[in-house]
Formats: sequence, structure tokens, C-alpha cells
Amino acid sequence: MTFAARAFAALALLASPLRAETAGEFDYYVLALSWSPGWCAREGEARGSEQCGASRDHGWVLHGLWPQYETGWPDYCATPQAPPSRARTGAMADIMGSGGSAWHQWKKHGTCSGLSPDAYFETARAAYERVTRPEEFRRLEREITLPTSLVEEAFLRDNPELTADGLTVTCRDGMVQEVRICLTRDLEPRDCGADVIRDCALSDALMLPIR
Repeated sequence: MTFAARAFAALALLASPLRAETAGEFDYYVLALSWSPGWCAREGEARGSEQCGASRDHGWVLHGLWPQYETGWPDYCATPQAPPSRARTGAMADIMGSGGSAWHQWKKHGTCSGLSPDAYFETARAAYERVTRPEEFRRLEREITLPTSLVEEAFLRDNPELTADGLTVTCRDGMVQEVRICLTRDLEPRDCGADVIRDCALSDALMLPIR
């Protein structure tokens, strides 16, 4: 084999996935809760998202329930399941902000769950409802800056079954972005993998109030 051929083979090996992304084959879930006012200010309002409409009062919305490997994650898996109907994704708008968001989450993550759309969205809703969202964030009257550790502490206080190694707070553009909680396939709390448990360490993260 020539040098060029060996180099091409090595590059192809490096570019190939370390694990086949097969629907239903994953280790645990990440439940991602997004702070809706921040997302709307960063991009949702410019998109004209219904999640950001004047009549909405979303706080922590369900960004998604993501199948996860101990290292890495699958996405856009091939699945024999028929896609969800518009009515089915629209029924998730109360906790996901919009039917469009629910549709995207099915395509990217739900297809890897090995579940039907109905079962996936039922599981996602059950996971969301198991978590108590701290009430003080809904009572914000103005934008504030705070250490992200306070957000984590509030979730741990109101969800004593969770541990600091089982959730993480993320930031984007200087704002509190999400709280991500790691769950077993049976939706029980567990520690996050090393590639998930990367807390935002800002001491002055911006948090916008619900309008």
C-alpha cells in the first residue's frame, strides 16, 4: 500500500463514528430545560417563534430529552417509526414552546430513543414533570446577574433526589441558557458523563425575567 493510500485509510478511520448510531442503543438521558426568556432574546423573537409571543409566559421549557452515551451521543438515527403528526408535536407546545421545537427534537433525538413518537413524547413529558422548577425564577421582576451556582443550588434544594454531579448549568452569550439533568432510561437521577458535567462558571450570568 502506498503512503497516500495508508494516509487516506487512516483519515477515513478517524472520521468514522466510534459507535454506530442505532435507534434504542444508548446509556442514559439528558433532560435539557431552557430558560425561555433568554432564548427568545437571543434568537427566538427574531425568528418570530410562537414560544416568544406576548401571550406566552414560559419559564423553564423542555428543550429536549436526549439519548446519551457514556461519552458522546447519537442523533438523527434511522428508525422504522413513522414521524409524528402535526397534532402530536403541537400537543407538546405547552412545555416545549412550539410544535416546531417538538418536531425538531423528534428528528434529532427522538429517533434515537427506539420509541414511537407517542411513547417518546410521553416519556419526555414524564421526565419534565418529575423535576420541580424553582418558583423564584418565575417571580423575577427585572433582569439580574447572578452566579450560575445559585441556579444549580435552587434546583438541588427543590429536587433533593438530585446531586451536583447529576445536573449542570450552561450559559450562552453571557446568559443562563439551560439546566441539564441526567436520568437513567427509567428516568431516575444519575451522575452525568464527563462530557456533560461541564458547568458554566460565570459569577455574573444574565437572567432575564418572564415578560
